[in-house]
Amino acid sequence: MSENSEAPGSGTTPGSTAPGPTPGPQPEPLRFFGTTWVDHSGGYGLRRVGVSIGSLAAAVAAGFVLRFAYQGLEIADVGGFVGMLVVLMFAICSAIAFRKTWEGFGRRPADPVREANLRGLKTIGFVGSLVAYFLRTFREAPGERLHRTEYETALARYEKRRSARTGNPAARKNTKGKRPKRK
Repeated sequence: MSENSEAPGSGTTPGSTAPGPTPGPQPEPLRFFGTTWVDHSGGYGLRRVGVSIGSLAAAVAAGFVLRFAYQGLEIADVGGFVGMLVVLMFAICSAIAFRKTWEGFGRRPADPVREANLRGLKTIGFVGSLVAYFLRTFREAPGERLHRTEYETALARYEKRRSARTGNPAARKNTKGKRPKRK
């Protein structure tokens, strides 16, 4: 979330009539959705359908690739134990990647260093992440609720700060350093 007020150099060039960025917090763009999640405009519904189909197709394609890799292990005759370990590794990594991806849609990670350490595990279990992405698109854009909550909180704080500063401070009746009474 960025809380931009009109800063010099941002926005328009001298002599142009296009407005600069709006003051206050700006929505954080989501992957594949940009900022269309704010008001569900700009083909938001079609994007959700496209992302859903794309993530499902990628998960199916990944399943075929993993199947071909397993067949390669069978052809190499590495033994049943190694084949079982490979299948078990991909299953466990996919389950962990699914869980971590699903949790990431609802809240920010408490420990970013730990999340960075899990990046390799989530890469191995990429099928789980794709399935989580696919399932989440039925409810919302993945991560939309988290971003919406943060954006609305930032807007409320901005409006509160902005409303507290309105008015002419010279017009206040201030006698001997006492604060004016609120009604």
